[in-house]
Amino acid sequence: MTHSSLSRRTLLSGATAAAGALALAARAEAAWPTRAIKLVVPFTPGGSTDILARIIGRKLESELQQPIVIENRPGTGGVPAAAGVAKAEPDGYTLLAGHIGTLAFNPSLYASLPYDATRAFAAVARIATVPNILVVHPSVPAADLAGFVAYAKANPGKLNYASGGNGSAAHIATAYLAHAAGLSLVHVPYRGTGPAVNDLIGGHIQVMLSGGPALLPQIEAGTVRALAVSSRTRAAFAPTLPTIADALAPGFEAVQWHGLVAPAGTPAAIVGRVNALVNAALATPELQETLRKEGATAAAGTPEEFARMIASEIALWRDVIRRAGITIG
Repeated sequence: MTHSSLSRRTLLSGATAAAGALALAARAEAAWPTRAIKLVVPFTPGGSTDILARIIGRKLESELQQPIVIENRPGTGGVPAAAGVAKAEPDGYTLLAGHIGTLAFNPSLYASLPYDATRAFAAVARIATVPNILVVHPSVPAADLAGFVAYAKANPGKLNYASGGNGSAAHIATAYLAHAAGLSLVHVPYRGTGPAVNDLIGGHIQVMLSGGPALLPQIEAGTVRALAVSSRTRAAFAPTLPTIADALAPGFEAVQWHGLVAPAGTPAAIVGRVNALVNAALATPELQETLRKEGATAAAGTPEEFARMIASEIALWRDVIRRAGITIG
C-alpha cells in the first residue's frame, strides 16, 4: 500500500469520525433535555436573584418536563459560582442566574477574575429588571428622602447600611447614593441579602438600598420604612414612592437586572429554545403579575440583545465605580 493510499484512508477515517461526532451531537441537541438541569444562583436563598430564579425555574420545569435544580453557591460577589458555570460542560444542563453584580460590576471591582463576563458565557434570556428600594429601620427619624439625607449629614459615620456582600448590587448602589448625596455611611457586608434583611429588621442595621423582591414583604409588614426607588421613573409596584433622581440626585439610576446565561459554546438550538420558553412565560399576565408583586418588571428579548446589554452595562458601571471610588475592601 502506498503512502498516498494510507493518507487518503486516514483522512477518510477522520472525516467519518467527525461526521459521526456531529451526528451524535445533533441527536443530543434534538433530544435535550433528557435529565435535570442545574440552575446555579450565586447568592444565598431569599435575595432577589434567588427569588426570580425559582419563579422562572418553575416555568421552565413545567415546559421542559425535567427538574430544574436550584443550586445556591454564595460567596465573593458570585465569583466562584460564575467561574464554576463558565467551566461547566456546554451541553445545556448548567445555567447561571446572571445578575448585574456578577456580570457587570465584578469586571471593574476585581483586579483579576477567573472568568470573562462577555466571553465565558452565552447570553440566553433576560428575565427582569428590579429597581432598588431605599429603606430604613423605623428607629431612624426620617419620614422621607430629604429627612433621611438631613439626618445622615447630621450624624456622619453613625448610620450602617447592609448589603449582600462586598461588591454586591446593594453595596454598589448605596455607595453610589452616598457619593451622589455627600453622605458618610458605614458599609456592613453580609453573606447574602437574606441575612442582611434579617439584621435590618432586628435594628442592628439602619439602612438598605436593595431589590424589591427581598424588601417588599417587610415594607408591607411595616418592619422597615420605604423612602424612595432607584429607577429613573416611579415603580409600578410602589407608585407613591419618589425616585432618588427626582427627589435628590438628577440622573441617578441604579437598577438591578437578571437573566440566564450558559457556558460559552452551548448549542445555539438549546439557547434559542430556552430563550423562547422564557419569553413566552414573561408574556403571560400571570407571570407579569407575579413579578410585579415581587417588585420586578418582565424584560424579554433575544440572546443577542441580552449579550449587547451586558457589554454596555460593564462599560457604564466601570465609569460609575471609578468616579464614586467604590472598592470591595
